[in-house]
Order: sequence, then C-alpha cells, then structure tokens
Amino acid sequence: MPPSDRAPVPVVCAVLEDTAGRILIAQRPAHKHLGLLWEFPGGKVDPGETPAAALVRELTEELGCTVTITRTLEPFLHDYTRVIIEMFPFVCHLAPGSPAPAALEHLALRWVTPRELSSFDLAPADWPVVARYRADPPTACCGH
Repeated sequence: MPPSDRAPVPVVCAVLEDTAGRILIAQRPAHKHLGLLWEFPGGKVDPGETPAAALVRELTEELGCTVTITRTLEPFLHDYTRVIIEMFPFVCHLAPGSPAPAALEHLALRWVTPRELSSFDLAPADWPVVARYRADPPTACCGH
C-alpha cells in the first residue's frame, strides 16, 4: 500500500520528569517490535479517546502510576515503514500520592538526565521527542 494510503496511528508518549529534573525511559521487551530499545512510555490512542486521556491510561497500565500533564510538545508523524504513527508527546510529573513507576510491561526503567539521553539506544520515533523537549525546556515556575 502506498504511504499516502495509510492513515497515521495516533500514539502518545510521556516525558516524565522527576523533581531532580531527570526523565524516565523504559526498555522495550525483547520479543516486541523494536525489542530492547529504550523509549518514552506511552502507547496507542483508543478510538474516541483524547491523547491526554490515552497518556494517563497508558501510564497507569504500563507503569502503575498516575501523572499530571504539565505541557504538550509539538505532535509529528513518523514512518516506521509498516505503519505511520502520529506522535503526541506530553511532559508530565507524578501526581501527588502516586506510587513510583514500576516496570509492569518493560524490561527496565531508568531515570536519566536530558543530557544522558544521547547515550541510550532510543526507538527512532523518540528522537524527535528529545529534540522537541530540548527546544522547549522547563520554565522556572512551579518549583522547577
């Protein structure tokens, strides 16, 4: 099927920041597409669901935690050849009273500084998220 005939699949991801300014990345299971690569946690948007609601749901399912979205980053298309995704990246923090993230669907979780991201083998669609995050750094408000 020609690329123009493929409708993009809406996908969300979280740049989950901790109070020290680190970001959570997750390692994909070996048996999944892009196995063993690192990614920002997230997943597909269900029909009728908003991207923000999908993000909250996906992080509850994948990490067992609840988040508060603090800002959105610019969405973009990424062509994985088999599928085109429309990525909706969000910056968020753990919600008050939320449990710490757990690797419920990933091999491992790691808190890293934005600078350390370059040393990880990230999934291809996550590199544009890194670029958008670096171009739109946290502001000095709100305790950051």
